[in-house]
Amino acid sequence: MTAQTTMPPPRTALAAQAINASKIYGSGDTEVRALDNVSVDFPRGRFTAVMGPSGSGKSTLMHCLAGLDTLTNGQIIIGDTDLSTLSEKQLTLLRRQQVGFIFQAFNLIPTLTAQENIMLPNRLAKSDADPAWFEEVVNAVGLADRMTHKPDELSGGQQQRVAVARALTSRPDIIFADEPTGNLDSVTGGEILDFMGKAVRDLNQTIVMVTHDAVGASFADNVLFLADGRIVDELENPTADTVLDKIRAIGR
Repeated sequence: MTAQTTMPPPRTALAAQAINASKIYGSGDTEVRALDNVSVDFPRGRFTAVMGPSGSGKSTLMHCLAGLDTLTNGQIIIGDTDLSTLSEKQLTLLRRQQVGFIFQAFNLIPTLTAQENIMLPNRLAKSDADPAWFEEVVNAVGLADRMTHKPDELSGGQQQRVAVARALTSRPDIIFADEPTGNLDSVTGGEILDFMGKAVRDLNQTIVMVTHDAVGASFADNVLFLADGRIVDELENPTADTVLDKIRAIGR
């Protein structure tokens, strides 16, 4: 009798999803619904921008999707895992292994070289990076000749490239970017956003980016618009002009 090989189950087509997600602060007259029954899917291999005015819930949505904050009601699912079923330790491990982060402030360790900063998530997870993948990422961000440099020896754009490479190197299910070009000039910011788009198209990554910038949002595949804790509109194949038109329409 021939033994059958058990194949691993296929990964879900969704990198993340929110299902009837609500985040409520306070109660009674002081109740604030930062998220109000939001349901949204984030398919793999897509670059999604999230926009909305201050207090719209966009940062709360990202923090809850990333497991940095908890919902009052509803579900957040990363890959096949419902975050509400995890202990704090399990949630920490999931963030290390399945979620990447890119922040406005770069958040690099000043005493580590570029290579050591990129490898930090693997070090924390006590896992080895795939050498071929590491080389591909480093070459893709154009930093092959900067691996021994520390952050203070790099320009702002190069530091953010290190941060992007760090988010990519562990091949997470999804990467969350919080105003990733907020500290960069427009030319350098455009270069970073262009690379993030290429990471989605060429490296099959999934990125969700919170931004207030219509030009930045135009680099994404689609844009979600939030207001008062709800998704009020969506735009496919955005341009800076169509994003601005949507923002004006929502504001009226």
